[in-house]
Amino acid sequence: MGYGVGDHPLWQYLIQPVIAGIVGYITNVLALEMTFRPIEFFGPELFRMKNQPWGLFGWQGIIPTKAEKMASVCFDLMTTKLLNLTEIFERLDPAKFSEVMEDALLLMLDTIVNEVAMKYMPKVWTNLPKEVKDEVVVVMNIESDQFMMTFMEEVKSHIDDILDIKQMTVAACVREKKLVNKIFQECGDKEFVFIRRSGLYFGFLFGLLQMGVFFVYDASWVLPLFGFLVGWATNWVALKVIFRPLYPHKFGPITIHGIFLKRQKEVSATFARVNCVEILHTKAIWESILTGPLSPNFFAMLRAHAIVFTEKLVGGMKPFAITAMGSQQFSEMKEEIAKQIADNLPSIMPHSYEYTTEALDMENTIRDRMQKLSYPEFEGVLHPAFEEDEILLIFVGGVLGLIAGVIQLFIFYS
Repeated sequence: MGYGVGDHPLWQYLIQPVIAGIVGYITNVLALEMTFRPIEFFGPELFRMKNQPWGLFGWQGIIPTKAEKMASVCFDLMTTKLLNLTEIFERLDPAKFSEVMEDALLLMLDTIVNEVAMKYMPKVWTNLPKEVKDEVVVVMNIESDQFMMTFMEEVKSHIDDILDIKQMTVAACVREKKLVNKIFQECGDKEFVFIRRSGLYFGFLFGLLQMGVFFVYDASWVLPLFGFLVGWATNWVALKVIFRPLYPHKFGPITIHGIFLKRQKEVSATFARVNCVEILHTKAIWESILTGPLSPNFFAMLRAHAIVFTEKLVGGMKPFAITAMGSQQFSEMKEEIAKQIADNLPSIMPHSYEYTTEALDMENTIRDRMQKLSYPEFEGVLHPAFEEDEILLIFVGGVLGLIAGVIQLFIFYS
């Protein structure tokens, strides 16, 4: 060890930029892999701090680890900048909704009325004059449209009381952590390609500096130190140029701008598509309304409308029914019909999915509004969710580079 030149074969100098480039590439690739994988914690979970990807002997991808927080941050920003639930549901036309549901609704009502009537007054219902049964059918046809339209008007007016869309979104991302991965991977696919390749480019440049230092000062600690610096710096530079500079700066014919920010229109379209296909789709929305934490409000609303509808539906058979079973049983029969309508209506909701998706038009809304965001607002949709963990990714790159430097040390000084 000492100052001077010629203490090592020429190849040991020339190979250092190449190794640094390879190290930069590998550390960036591994850092990205460790960002997304594994989905669940891998290794014996002997000791692990809450919401941290690392354990004493194991690792979980950073994004899957923070799935709940990331989904919550993204959703809060999305609802303040991109979506207004009341405005979106105002686009539903109750008359059109009733039209697409008509056939399924009438079939359901016909089945319910027949089953309940046969349960409470089988002989009377079997022998009921045809004109009375026809009147029930006519009333059913007329009132079912009104029932569905008034019910959907109330759904629109009280959508915030029956749908917790944040809980729906966050729960979906926690349940299926790969969904959060998919959002980031598809929105940032080109940026991740750049991160991988930039490790090679920047690593080679830092390797030239390492070669120069090693040429004049070949202390054994130079290789591990520069290995750490190469891994650290390549990750840091790659992550920074994705979001910085925030605004475009022109230097003659060259414009410098954050790589992610330059693709605002393309990323907006991808973000909207992935979210609406995987998370904010009509089926998930209705499932959340029917089974989510606010579902009791929905069913209370539905039951109230079902009772009003049933009163109109059975009015024509009231004299026959009371004569046959008495007023108490007639009241019980009405309750049974209303209950069955409330219980069975959710099962025919899939008939409305196509129209609802078209009417809400959430994908186009999210895309168009996201494309119009200012650069700071656009960055804020995705960047803050994982910004605090950038230092961890950079540190991981440094540690991997340090390991590569130690390997070089053994090779050069063996």
